[in-house]
Amino acid sequence: MTTHSPSPTLPETLREDAQAWVRKLHSGAATQWDAQAFRRWRDASPLHQAAFVEARQQWRMLQPALNTLVRTDAEAARLHRETLRKPAASRRAFLGMAGAAAAAGVAGVAVYSPLGLWPAAHEWNADWRTAAGEQRAIALSDQIGVTLNTRTSIRRLTSDGETVGLDLLSGEAAIEMPGSTRSFSVVAGAGRSIAESARFEISHLEGRVCVTCLAGRVRIEHPAGDRLLLARQQAVYREHSISGIAAIDPEVASAWQRGELVFKQTPLSMVLDEINRYRPGRVVLMVDSLRDKTVTATFKLDRLDLALLQMQRSFGLNARSLPAGVLVLS
Repeated sequence: MTTHSPSPTLPETLREDAQAWVRKLHSGAATQWDAQAFRRWRDASPLHQAAFVEARQQWRMLQPALNTLVRTDAEAARLHRETLRKPAASRRAFLGMAGAAAAAGVAGVAVYSPLGLWPAAHEWNADWRTAAGEQRAIALSDQIGVTLNTRTSIRRLTSDGETVGLDLLSGEAAIEMPGSTRSFSVVAGAGRSIAESARFEISHLEGRVCVTCLAGRVRIEHPAGDRLLLARQQAVYREHSISGIAAIDPEVASAWQRGELVFKQTPLSMVLDEINRYRPGRVVLMVDSLRDKTVTATFKLDRLDLALLQMQRSFGLNARSLPAGVLVLS
């Protein structure tokens, strides 16, 4: 099979934008306005044109690969079924392109990203976004700094032209405001976290929001109840529920800021889910009996290929590489 190597000169964010456009154009819901906006984006520079050509080639190669995965991987099949149940789903999803590629391309651009390969549509209007494996520091003011982790999208919240908070659309961010005397809020999902003179982290992943206070105090406001977090405390919420307050180890919670992933008796499936956030493409585990096997290890973010090799050897797995960074472990 012939493969096309990505151009090393293309910024990762530009590749993600191109992938999002390919998905939009294959959705069956693109409007004339979308087509005009796409042409303006594509014609902005030769790099934009090259990114689109690359993304289109990857899309074509991914279709048979994702078709195979949705037939053989229970999680991919579940996501496919859930997508087709959405009101926006068209009967073309049953008759057109097969597998997860069809679910993503036909069932609606804002609903589902196949195996997490494309950015979700609601992230397109972000003020800042990081690509897979990228981290970015942002100084919102002299007193407030934000560090974005991998695959993170945020939007600025303003009042009278001044930044008063952030909307964490997806991903993970660390907020430092040790000298601030003004409150600062981060909206994520159904809740809002409010702090002043504090240091905290918040993640918003697949409908689950986790707020971790590292210093100072953070108040969570949620329809199901409020929580006041002190240093070394954490709470988790979803759309209709919020947990109690739990104690955490800050060395583990903030490992990503040191360039590490730390796991302590963590199921293999969860380890791979976390690794998937930091590398382009997707690692898919095909052996259901190994999903709950635990892992205790520290991995360097810049050596994730070595981490995957170690786990292959530890669990006796075979690896097969597919286009667009898809790695199948069986």
